[in-house]
Amino acid sequence: MNLEKQIESQGNWLFKHRGILPLIILAAGIVVFIYSKLDPSNLFYGEPPFADYYTLGCIFVSLLGLSIRIYTVGYTPDNTSGRNTSKQIADTLNRTGIYSIVRHPLYIGNFLMWLGIALLVQNFWFVTVFILLYWIYYERIIYAEERFLSHKFGEVFTEWATKTPAIIPNFKLFVKPNMPFRWKKVLRQEKNGQVALFIIFSLFDFIGQLVGKNSDYNYTLYIVCLISIILYFVLRYMKNKTQLLK
Repeated sequence: MNLEKQIESQGNWLFKHRGILPLIILAAGIVVFIYSKLDPSNLFYGEPPFADYYTLGCIFVSLLGLSIRIYTVGYTPDNTSGRNTSKQIADTLNRTGIYSIVRHPLYIGNFLMWLGIALLVQNFWFVTVFILLYWIYYERIIYAEERFLSHKFGEVFTEWATKTPAIIPNFKLFVKPNMPFRWKKVLRQEKNGQVALFIIFSLFDFIGQLVGKNSDYNYTLYIVCLISIILYFVLRYMKNKTQLLK
């Protein structure tokens, strides 16, 4: 198998199993976080109140990533920009809205969501390894995805890909979305991401206080987490048992 075919094969396999990477990051992050809490010299920062602002900064980075995903998904038709893992799906080629300035906005959103969590670990080497692994992991997924789109859409894809950057947006190229924002699609697809974020941030706060033998729990974060969990189950019920989100 030549190198191109090998990378494409790896990309397709990683695409199908791309949910594994977040679990590995989370498990490793918790271990490193506990280690760093036991030895504070490994932390980015010292004592509160700066720690509270740092946590808010991490939440902001993750929510920025989620916002990019919401904007992207809201302006795309069905059977594109989805969470499918069985195979590549693209009934149409998205070229307007955020796709007019960057080819892979969802992966940028994913990166920022998990970067916020990685920064929460407060360990320089963990963040560095996370960025490198994410790059290697998604580089192959992007290659396989673009091979699929190239085969399906031909010259239309080539023309779009030639002028549109893959990762770093070029805002000068922005073209207004050719369809209205679809809140129902966002609520169907992105409910998992929002609840996962607040559960993970709450988990890190709880572990940090427990390991550090403190009791300065972030109850505001826990309340937001609880609201997110309730919202998740409400949206899941609406999706599976009603026609409201169809």
